[in-house]
Amino acid sequence: MRLDKFICKSTTLELAQAKLAISQHQVQVNQQTATDAAMQVHENNHIELLGERLFARPSQYFMIHKPAGCICSNKDEAYPSVFNAVGLNPNEQLHIAGRLDADTTGLVLATDDGRWSFDITRPEQRCPKIYKVTLAKPITHNAIEQLERGLVLQGEAKATLPAMVNTLSATEVELSIYEGKFHQVKRMFAATGNRIKALHRQQIAEIVLDIAPGEWRALNQSEIDCFSST
Repeated sequence: MRLDKFICKSTTLELAQAKLAISQHQVQVNQQTATDAAMQVHENNHIELLGERLFARPSQYFMIHKPAGCICSNKDEAYPSVFNAVGLNPNEQLHIAGRLDADTTGLVLATDDGRWSFDITRPEQRCPKIYKVTLAKPITHNAIEQLERGLVLQGEAKATLPAMVNTLSATEVELSIYEGKFHQVKRMFAATGNRIKALHRQQIAEIVLDIAPGEWRALNQSEIDCFSST
């Protein structure tokens, strides 16, 4: 974790105030005065601010049911931030682990634990993301074979990892993927000659969306721990 973020996580200081304290030589790491706000520190380091040792607060983990028309950002932009849309104070530490497009609904995870979110998003962790996809045209057997084999998206050199497809109806499927490329699901179906009319994420690993649109809740310990074994 960056030193300035560690200070924010262990005090009431905001990021700019933490950087100022470091620049004014008020912070020591392992008995040495720190001058670099970006230096990496760990929980077992001895970190002091004005002679007082700092201890990071426990990390936070949230489930959000993202509605359409908002973005996975801490601040409002062209669309409102998902945090503001659901009434969850993002502070400067929370970030989204695995973003969704503005028009995509469903499960979003938010945390201030960078290592945890890294495990969710890296393909090597084999963490499945499950989507309900509503298509403009009926899906074909050839399209299913392409998705389950892996296909090369426009602008990409390597094929996608094999997906799992569960057909719900002629124009509705459940899709499970292990990656999170830019607009990946939409681009995958476009590559098969189809178009997505609605996209909804309903599960990440063992965490299943169980709250109403626009609501949020803290994750329980078993949900937090599930990524260590995916």
